[in-house]
Amino acid sequence: MILNLLLVIAAYLLGSIPSAVWIGKRYYGIDVREHGSRNAGTTNTLRVLGRRAALAVFVLDVAKGFVAVSLGHFSTYMQGSDAMFTFKIALVAAAVLGHIFPIFAGFRGGKGVATLAGAVLGVYPPAVLLCVVTFLIVLIFTHYVSLGSMIAGVMFPIYTVFVFKEHSVSLIVFGCVVALLLLITHRKNIRRLLGGTESKTYLFKPRNGRQR
Repeated sequence: MILNLLLVIAAYLLGSIPSAVWIGKRYYGIDVREHGSRNAGTTNTLRVLGRRAALAVFVLDVAKGFVAVSLGHFSTYMQGSDAMFTFKIALVAAAVLGHIFPIFAGFRGGKGVATLAGAVLGVYPPAVLLCVVTFLIVLIFTHYVSLGSMIAGVMFPIYTVFVFKEHSVSLIVFGCVVALLLLITHRKNIRRLLGGTESKTYLFKPRNGRQR
């Protein structure tokens, strides 16, 4: 019991690693939380510091989520059991909570999308890969990172049930919670999307050379 609790705490600490903040301060002398959307995540890092920094932040955030869930292998639960699946969900929650409220950065973090993706990848990889493709398609055609993230999250439980034919109640409920979490953390983005004021992000420089 104590070991499992320590693993959850470790998952939170991993999630708390503020890659965007540390990279911005160490290599650019900038705290990304003081610029742009004031969010310590990949998208704001891209806008404030550029592609190289954003790629590093994205990779590190995904990795810390995946590693956090992988800590489940050290738990006392049997691999493949319902108890192990439930425990992995707890690790996902701890890692994402750490990213949103990082103890190493004054509890001011990001929205946890990349960390959530990495963590869920450790729970059910096939559906996550399809969600990544979905995210990229939406981003390429709309240039809205927030919209791509939300649609990819909503599609996770749908892919799980209708593409991979999974009927595990726990997995379906988990997928729905993931989708709901993304919608909740993007509620401000939803208002901006509806109001037509959401900022766009271009993977490639637009022809007119300008970016909204």
